[in-house]
Amino acid sequence: MPIGYYLALSGVLFAIGAAGVFLRRNLITLLLSVEIMLNAVNLSFVAFGRQQGSVDGQIITFFVMTVAAAEAAVGLALVIALFRHRESLNPEAFTSLKW
Repeated sequence: MPIGYYLALSGVLFAIGAAGVFLRRNLITLLLSVEIMLNAVNLSFVAFGRQQGSVDGQIITFFVMTVAAAEAAVGLALVIALFRHRESLNPEAFTSLKW
């Protein structure tokens, strides 16, 4: 399978994630959209690593997935804390830096 197919799928996934970030007004949806964008980048790393014949893309993807899991856990904890404080998941409700 040519690398162009993988890169096209990666571009579509990244576009879906970017559209979710720009169009949705829900913090949980924003987090999921960022995760989709990270998975699109991971797919690109693996595709380029496969084309080069090395495992470097898979190793980088492993580290990115580890950081993404930690980011999702911390992000979800922050979203829960913000929801308990303001009782809203709309990002525009969190413009003030005061707690």
